[in-house]
Amino acid sequence: MIAIVKERPGPGLTLKRVPVPGEPGPHDVLVKVKRASICGTDLHIYKWDEWSQKRIRPPQIGGHEFTGEVIKVGDNVTTVAVGDSVVAETHIPCQKCLQCKTGRMHICRDMEILGVHRDGVFAEYVLVPEIVLWKVDPSIPLEYASIMEPFGNAIHTALVTDLTGKNVLITGAGPIGAMAVAVAKASGAACVMVSEVKDFRKDLAKKMGADVVIDPLKEDMPTRVRSLTNGDGADVLLEMSGSPIAMKQGLDSVTNGGIVSLLGVFPGDLAFDINNLFTFKGLTMYGITGRKMFDTWRIADQLLKSKRVDLSPVVTHTFPAERFEEGFDLMEKGLSGKVILQF
Repeated sequence: MIAIVKERPGPGLTLKRVPVPGEPGPHDVLVKVKRASICGTDLHIYKWDEWSQKRIRPPQIGGHEFTGEVIKVGDNVTTVAVGDSVVAETHIPCQKCLQCKTGRMHICRDMEILGVHRDGVFAEYVLVPEIVLWKVDPSIPLEYASIMEPFGNAIHTALVTDLTGKNVLITGAGPIGAMAVAVAKASGAACVMVSEVKDFRKDLAKKMGADVVIDPLKEDMPTRVRSLTNGDGADVLLEMSGSPIAMKQGLDSVTNGGIVSLLGVFPGDLAFDINNLFTFKGLTMYGITGRKMFDTWRIADQLLKSKRVDLSPVVTHTFPAERFEEGFDLMEKGLSGKVILQF
């Protein structure tokens, strides 16, 4: 089969032919990949940065966001059948730790991640455990189904609290931040404000329904947010950028007693005035990793099936797998939303 592989340590990936995965184990499922999308994590691996060097053990097939069709199932598989359209949770839980046993598989203590700890989905076929699969409604277009995993990040981040009638500030309008705009609007937010410095992403936020887009390089974000909220500040902050400056400005923009939901991953230690920006304001902060299994997936499925959320502005490019390097180049330059690969 064709696969996109990190063959050896160093920048880049290689398109090559590799063996199709073997027969499924008792609880495994072989899936024919139809669409796979490129994630920021894949870009880290492509560039071979410090994060990748500590985690990836070449040779390894990359990728973790995909949709496909079930081809074979193991003897003990009961929840999916041959012919089913599926998507997959990319966090593979151990099913044994405290978190897994208490309904929190998304923060499993000993989880593996597709395309990071084991071969991923940038291939014509992938072998995955049954526990991570979600049957997706066939009416959902393949391109949208393939990005249900990052869409789930947006949902999980946004819905830590009831957004009905709330003023929501989103820092960072990458693909997940842009999707969070649509989730907030669909959830009844009164005003969705987005902070972003890149022109392409500003436009993306507007297309996804942002009421206001703020460029923090051109105006003081906390002052602008307060001017839009009768002097109060945002009720909810969704931090999607991973920028220490955006984090500080975001906290400064939140009203006393507000909610902060953190998805952005920061480059190192984060230093800020925790007393005045957090403690004395009485804020509540949530750390977000992955998606709730499978509460978030159910919401994602229903929002797309009902067309309450339109992801078409986010899917900006689709390439055959052979042209994967064009997709990575666009992502690295910040000139794309989600890039989809066809296998």
